[in-house]
Amino acid sequence: MDVAALVSGGKDSALALYKVLRQGHNVKYLITMVPQRPDSWMFHYPNIQLTSLFAEASGIQLIKAETRGEKETELVDLENLLRNVDVEGVVSGAISSMYQKTRIDKICEKLGLKSITPLWQADPLKLLNEIVVLQFHVIITGVYAHGFDQKWLGRTIDEIAIEDLKELNAKFQTSIVGEGGEYETLVLDTPFFRKKIQITKARIVWQGSSGYLLVEDAELRKKPL
Repeated sequence: MDVAALVSGGKDSALALYKVLRQGHNVKYLITMVPQRPDSWMFHYPNIQLTSLFAEASGIQLIKAETRGEKETELVDLENLLRNVDVEGVVSGAISSMYQKTRIDKICEKLGLKSITPLWQADPLKLLNEIVVLQFHVIITGVYAHGFDQKWLGRTIDEIAIEDLKELNAKFQTSIVGEGGEYETLVLDTPFFRKKIQITKARIVWQGSSGYLLVEDAELRKKPL
């Protein structure tokens, strides 16, 4: 099936893309919505520009469109973009968010497209472990919930980080995968990348009890054989 995959540069959309590629779907396009405000309900904001490197590393054409990032209006912007894309289905990385899934499902139904959600209702802990086992290189780039501090920014998601996320979940009921907006991620390498993303310049933006790692410069580099 010819599909378009919604990507933010984060782990969920990257893992969903990995799974549909493994299933044999032809991913014709990557789709990125670029919100013009930091509190978009649907789309990532910090470092969204890096999806250009994500697409180049994947070898898949990227289609980007801007949205004001306003609740519900941003969905109209996504619908208008997908209306002109020649595919049969749309891939998204929803895990348990009914807000995200029902709205994408509605758009797909309206446009006669199949909504494909490879991660839907999967066990969050198993998904994080899968990312590590598959050797995805994922770093945390934003933290917005109790228990997180600046030390998390730029941290790689590995076995130790997963244990710490489990502790935060037990103490503060934060989502282990951050689907409630507790944290955001950036994927630097995956099994389907032809090259890896290397951050060459970044700085921390911290405001009270939350903040993010702002990537100011990055480039693609060859992967070791």
